[in-house]
Amino acid sequence: MAERVLVIGSGGREHALAWKLAQSPHVKHVFVAPGNAGTADNGKISNSAVLVSNHTIVTQFCKDHNIGLVVVGPEALLAAGIVDDLRAAGVRCFGPRARAAQLASSSSSSRAFLQRHGLPTARWAAFSTPQEACRFISSTDFPARVVRARGPAARKEVTIAASKEEACRAVQEIMQDRMFGEMVVIEELLQGEELSCCCFTDGVTVASVPPAQPHKRLLDGEQGPSTAGMGAYCPVPQVPEALLEQIRGAILQQVVDSLRQEGAAYVGVLQTGLMLTKEGVKILNFKCQFGDPQCQVILPLLKNDFYEVIQATIDGKLCSCMPAWLENRTAVCVVMASPGYPGDSDKGKEVTGLLQAEALGLQVFHGGTALKDGRVVTRGGRVLSITAVRQDLMEALAEANRGVATIHFQGATFRRDIGHRGLRLLRQPLALMYKDRQVGAGAREVLSCLPQTSAVRGTRAGARSEGGGFAAFFDLKASGYDDPILVSQTKGLGPKLQVAQVCKRHDTIGQDLVALCVNDLLAQGAEPLFFLSHLACGKLDAEVMETIKEGIAEACRSAGCAFLGEEVTEVAAPCAPGHCDLAGFAVGAVERGQRLPGLQRAQEGDALLGLGSPGIHGRGFGLVRRILLTSSLRCSSPAPGSCGDTTLGDVLLTPGKMFSPALLPILRSGHVKGFAPTAEGLLGGISRLLPEHVSAVLDALSWKIPEIFGWLYKEGNLSAEEMAQSLPCGIGAVLVVQKELAQHVLQDIQRQQEAWLIGKVVAPHDTGSHIEVENLAEALQLSSPQQLLDASTAEIQPQPRKRKVKVAVLVSGAGTALPALIGSAREPGSCAQLVLVISNRPGVQELRSAARAGIPTRVIDHKLYGSRSEFDSTIDRVLEEFSVELICLSGFRRVLSSPFLRKWKGKILNASPSLFPLIKDGKAQQEPLESGFKISGCTVHFVLEEPGAGAAIRREPLPAGPGDTEAALGERLQEAELRAFPLALQLVASGAAWLGAHGRTCWRRESQRLSPEEELGGGAASPEGPPEREGLWGGP
Repeated sequence: MAERVLVIGSGGREHALAWKLAQSPHVKHVFVAPGNAGTADNGKISNSAVLVSNHTIVTQFCKDHNIGLVVVGPEALLAAGIVDDLRAAGVRCFGPRARAAQLASSSSSSRAFLQRHGLPTARWAAFSTPQEACRFISSTDFPARVVRARGPAARKEVTIAASKEEACRAVQEIMQDRMFGEMVVIEELLQGEELSCCCFTDGVTVASVPPAQPHKRLLDGEQGPSTAGMGAYCPVPQVPEALLEQIRGAILQQVVDSLRQEGAAYVGVLQTGLMLTKEGVKILNFKCQFGDPQCQVILPLLKNDFYEVIQATIDGKLCSCMPAWLENRTAVCVVMASPGYPGDSDKGKEVTGLLQAEALGLQVFHGGTALKDGRVVTRGGRVLSITAVRQDLMEALAEANRGVATIHFQGATFRRDIGHRGLRLLRQPLALMYKDRQVGAGAREVLSCLPQTSAVRGTRAGARSEGGGFAAFFDLKASGYDDPILVSQTKGLGPKLQVAQVCKRHDTIGQDLVALCVNDLLAQGAEPLFFLSHLACGKLDAEVMETIKEGIAEACRSAGCAFLGEEVTEVAAPCAPGHCDLAGFAVGAVERGQRLPGLQRAQEGDALLGLGSPGIHGRGFGLVRRILLTSSLRCSSPAPGSCGDTTLGDVLLTPGKMFSPALLPILRSGHVKGFAPTAEGLLGGISRLLPEHVSAVLDALSWKIPEIFGWLYKEGNLSAEEMAQSLPCGIGAVLVVQKELAQHVLQDIQRQQEAWLIGKVVAPHDTGSHIEVENLAEALQLSSPQQLLDASTAEIQPQPRKRKVKVAVLVSGAGTALPALIGSAREPGSCAQLVLVISNRPGVQELRSAARAGIPTRVIDHKLYGSRSEFDSTIDRVLEEFSVELICLSGFRRVLSSPFLRKWKGKILNASPSLFPLIKDGKAQQEPLESGFKISGCTVHFVLEEPGAGAAIRREPLPAGPGDTEAALGERLQEAELRAFPLALQLVASGAAWLGAHGRTCWRRESQRLSPEEELGGGAASPEGPPEREGLWGGP
């Protein structure tokens, strides 16, 4: 008899699990909780709203719906013991119990397990204080640069640091946010080829799965931040059978046997991340379910019945139902993510082209999607996984990318090189790579490098001995180029190096040097290949030399180029001891035809995009030195605007931004007409992009200018023109883009770093000035530390809204304001649209009122939830489903949790029957009478964690008459609320009022309003009166 199955989760993995289970004749229906748009009413598959975090509710759901099997996706639920609880209640569930799931949920537990059983892995240590962790990072003789959080509140992400300093910064960030005994685990950074090897296991038998290879970095070329996975392919080509057998027997089987020996028999799917290093196979991590997106390339290759394999695994009979796999087939999956991922990402963008992709014979697995008005929209994060199964890797890769090209949503982020590592393995078998060399993280291979000589003493700057210096060979073919053009660049640091010597700080100048060279290579569309440096000094200082070298090496790693070495020469007088000069030489390559077109392409109407950079370098430091000579501050003085923890020298030596080669896909997309760094000054950089027949206009108020430029402007008594000519003013590089493509390109760049639309290309100016920077003086004044201090109470005024704001009303049956809010929203000119009413109690009058008005309603009964946070998270999910922007509380009798209030800060409105904070809700009718107050009233205000009078939006004062009874005053207060609440909602929805960062209500300058005294006293504000200073009231 066919059974009903429940799959728990909402990602692409869970869609794939449900899709494969639905193919079984033993399965009648698959519920997915909470699911996504792809699992909503899709044949035998549908979604369920059951609260999966409450195991009691899930158990009851399974009994009510005759669920025969539960398959759990999220590892957090496995670690929380959902399998234990469901099995204890008699519900069949596929997945490991909580104790076995610790193998994946606790990094230190898994490392200790591997150590106990002698399984190969990276060296590691766990620490409870950042000081101990950083000492360990600095003192180890191996690269201890993988940082993981550990603990109940630990974050899931892993930081793979490029340097010891970056690893220490990651430790500080994790430990600052720790709670409930959180620790940090520091691991050795392993280098080699990474594989994901999965298996089914019933606790005894191990059934291997073909190996897959995930792509973790966000951007092409393994650039950008680390993610949960941007694509994968399976199987990995050219993996020797002997190696697979070693992995199955010596690793997977031994892990399963060791867990059983420890009394934690593992039943389910076990995924092991492996690194093939020069020293052998080493274990990276575990997952207690198929990974995402590995699942989306593994299950399409499964030949037999997935449901039968699961049942045999649960029953301990896996040996009688071993999984079989399609032969001569390869699966490739490309993930499409929302803009902003892996950070906060956009939501609500419509997705199109899904049917066209499926018509190509591809499987589209949904992740971060939802249904809205019958349309598929994004829900943030990883949105879709497009999987192609074909005869070989090349064909599957082409078809998957073809499917991606047919699907569209705004700002879609995806990689175009998924599977390219597999193509490389086809050319060079993994057995050779595994045996003969280490597959490093560096982007380039130096085939032969002769060791550098010691410093040549007593010669002139730049001299080397006959056979000294260094030499290197670089194989362009091994780097993947077919018809390359080489591009070279040489730069020196000049005056910035002198400032570094005065400050006795040399840790950033190496990064500056590499950035100067690499940015100029990118301006040609070239990818940096290798870098060399030359240091000349009056007297050698070994510590300074090593600091500079480390900085250069770290920057080269970030740029993806090889650091071949440095030449060091000691020069004779007149060079003073301790003084030195530093130059760098970089070589890059670009395929013929991919060079950026240059300045002839810019034309009138094109947009100028600016990339943010806080540092100063190039010739601008000559001006900085002159300002320092006349300033009362020294390099060791506290930086202007700081709290004393940063010196002026630290700020001045902030390295200029190096624009990662991850920008290359954007620069080569055909959408960018030109790219130029601004190291020689803002005007100088832009002039490199403009032909003589056009000019440019910039608005300095359109980007963020760092404080240091405001200080230099003020301290040096400079003109705005001098600033623009000599300094970058917060812009590290400028791009020229066709106007129609500007927003698209800007969004692509903003996924990687700060960027703004800063100006446009225009017809030539009559004044003869080639480039005009408007509002620069004002912007520099605003950025100066003193100005920032003076304006700390000012708020940026939001623009008046041009569309209706979507509003939800939360009720409990005790409020009276809902009809007034509905009526107000229906009035012509209203800025608010009521889209949802939520009640925590069924059958209340407000639900019927909303239904009669055609407003959707939801009942979220708080009694069904085990905690306030679970209740609030369910409300939050429904609010996001309806794209709600503002919330009104009308007699809502539940206390909202702090996380909910923080997320919706400035977006929740409530009416309190009092004028003053000392009168609490519930006593407003009697306290004015008992206390002898002459005035009462109601206040509509923003809801905050810490209530305050400054968050008031609208007050309705009511004089308390001598003959007023408590009941009579209560009725008048209700009437006052019916007047005040709709008005307050319109003020916020229109943008006339908003909550400032300081927790007080702010007002748009042009809006006229009663003063606090006039509101309480009944007088009207004079229409001729000036608007409030900075548009801010101290509070109504």
